[in-house]
Amino acid sequence: MLKHLSFFLSILAIALFIPGIILPMFSLNMDVLAQISGANLSSSIIDKELSLLGTVDELWQHNRILVAILIFTFSITVPVIKTVLITVAYFIKSAITEQKIISLVNAIGKWSMADVFVVAIFLAIMSTNHAETATNQQVAIFGFKLDLIISSETLSNVGAGFYYFVGYCLVSLMASQLYQRAISNNK
Repeated sequence: MLKHLSFFLSILAIALFIPGIILPMFSLNMDVLAQISGANLSSSIIDKELSLLGTVDELWQHNRILVAILIFTFSITVPVIKTVLITVAYFIKSAITEQKIISLVNAIGKWSMADVFVVAIFLAIMSTNHAETATNQQVAIFGFKLDLIISSETLSNVGAGFYYFVGYCLVSLMASQLYQRAISNNK
């Protein structure tokens, strides 16, 4: 029974994983506003939504190859490998081979903390929410004094991809633990 539940949870995990890496994990907007003696001038400096795959692509395009490879490896490749291995273990008929595969999944599972690390990075980015700065200056041009106020505001929001990815992490961990328990109970 636990083995079947674990397999079902693995399928559910991959169903959460796919939108988790495709949908935006967060959005980041940064606007600058300049007021010169009552006249307003505003500009959007950053306005982007990034998914996990989009982040990897952007890092790769900006020659941050090591970080792109690490995120791709631990947040995309490792989860796919774990799911494939659990699926193979579920359909295999040899109890010894099944035990070896699940032991490998559990060893890989220790690297699943890298998934949590990626989510933590996104949460750290999110902590900039509503950070606003303002600078007041008085500028003298040709004898005229002008008041100059420059302010910036950074807004960030969690996207749907974040919730799907967190769901994947939790369900996948539960599936691995249940499968290990099912194998242990059959010994």
